[in-house]
Amino acid sequence: MRLLVVEDEPKMADFLSRALTRAGYVVDVATTGEEALWATKENDYAGVLLDGMIPAPDGFEVCRRLRRRDQWVPVMMLTARDAIDDRVTGLDAGADDYLTKPFDLAELFARVRALVRRAPEKRPTILRVAELELDPATHIVLRAGQRVDISTKAFAVLEYLMRKPEQVVSRTELLDNVWDVAYEGGSNVVDVYAGRVRDAIDRSFDWPMLETVRGVGYRLRSSPPDTPPGV
Repeated sequence: MRLLVVEDEPKMADFLSRALTRAGYVVDVATTGEEALWATKENDYAGVLLDGMIPAPDGFEVCRRLRRRDQWVPVMMLTARDAIDDRVTGLDAGADDYLTKPFDLAELFARVRALVRRAPEKRPTILRVAELELDPATHIVLRAGQRVDISTKAFAVLEYLMRKPEQVVSRTELLDNVWDVAYEGGSNVVDVYAGRVRDAIDRSFDWPMLETVRGVGYRLRSSPPDTPPGV
């Protein structure tokens, strides 16, 4: 399988290239955003390992441009930055996975194996679940065509749930993926913001989309429930 590594730091680029080559991959290396865009236009890759902080355009913009030109090669962002906002930015740009430096080589290999198993299928920029729409770029949320007001953190909670419709998402998973790694509060904060999500998307509409799963977490419904959701 052919991979593209996009990394401008020579030692890291060489390390990744050697390691992935030893693991059996054919590896091309690009050091700038322009080189990455050219390489992905000229070659079919099974996956792209894309550093976020490369000479312009940066990795986030490279990913956006790939998606805008309908190239859906699986992309894993690699960056030294580990803030939640940066992870969200990468995912909003169209990335499939996100790994922060420093990382364990065994984890990298496992993530790459999972990455190349993905079919290069189109993933919409605007998230839609039933009559609910969320635009990560503009932070606009609509239900049944009506705009709803929602705070920044509640928006992030809703976005994560919309990426996993009909799946039960635990409070711990939400904490790990929506709150900063330095957050030391309890999981009750998740319940507070889930309540705000419910107020925003359910209060004025015909059926409740956000369901509380007792003792576990939350599920975003894609169709009206047969029975009232848990409280």
